[in-house]
Amino acid sequence: MKKHILYFSLLACVAFFGACTTRVDLYADYKDIPVIYGLLDASQDTNFVRINRAFSSNNDHPINANEVALIADSCNYPGKLRAYIVEYKSVYGNNYDPTGRTIELDTMTIHNKQEGVFYSPDQKVYWTNEPLKVSASGSKYKYKLYVHKGNDTITSETDIVGGEDFRIIATGLNFSAEPSDKTGKIKFKAAENAVFYDMKIAFYYEESINGGPFVEKQVSYSVGTKSKDDLSIEDGSFYMTYGENVLFRLLTDAIGGDTVTDPNHPNVVRHIRFVDPAQKYPMQIFLSAGGEELYNYIQVNMQSGFSQTVPDYTNVKGGYGVFSSRVNLVKPVTISSRTQSDLFGKPWGFVTQ
Repeated sequence: MKKHILYFSLLACVAFFGACTTRVDLYADYKDIPVIYGLLDASQDTNFVRINRAFSSNNDHPINANEVALIADSCNYPGKLRAYIVEYKSVYGNNYDPTGRTIELDTMTIHNKQEGVFYSPDQKVYWTNEPLKVSASGSKYKYKLYVHKGNDTITSETDIVGGEDFRIIATGLNFSAEPSDKTGKIKFKAAENAVFYDMKIAFYYEESINGGPFVEKQVSYSVGTKSKDDLSIEDGSFYMTYGENVLFRLLTDAIGGDTVTDPNHPNVVRHIRFVDPAQKYPMQIFLSAGGEELYNYIQVNMQSGFSQTVPDYTNVKGGYGVFSSRVNLVKPVTISSRTQSDLFGKPWGFVTQ
């Protein structure tokens, strides 16, 4: 009995839910297998859904999968499939009824996809700029995707993550150059329908060597990824903790022993680089909240590995992939006077502008 090897791209968001392309090998009798990946974000003007297909070879006619993956026609369905999203509204209990609103998805080509296993930089995606709702007037909303491919209909549905209450509360962070096991807290309000959160902080600076031009640089740190059940709560807010010596550990790794006056190294001058015109905020907090389907997709498939015969989890009926929701927040924050004092001391090479 012949076996066909099907390759298709599944996208997973792990660090800050940044999408990455991964290969999955399926061994089965040949059939056309749709692959759908979409993360709806009500805070964005435009939402995208990728609708691709598997491509195949067999024992008699082997192909080089790496070569075929670079061909757009091997990943895309020809033309445009009919794809749309139907809006549902909670009516009582856990029941939802259609609102009568249908959002048609059009196709467009993006031109900035990074190089990887699959074709780039141009890639076809489905999109809409219709607004999406998390909740309104006490009602919750969910959205169901329909994709018609010949006589087949592929479906998936998701709640929308977000809401007006979702926000970062922290306004400033404190760090110390001295060795310390102290921790600080970054508080935030929960997002509706979110089951996990991911947080990162970044510090921005610029550097000039031997009187040369200043080059923009940054160091960043992943505070962590946690399910809502594993988060700590204080005063009605969730929070994550960070080590107060983490910034200077990052700078040590980034700049080594370079100083302003050390004769063993080039003369270096560093400035704090602010992310706002008022020159108040040299750091940013990045916080993402994700829905249940995305959480299951990452947890199940990452633990079992992406090389399994068939992915262990998908919420796409009639295909593979994931259709879920996420929302990202970015908040600029200050650093304490203590942190600034330590930065402007040796060996970091920071000076006031």
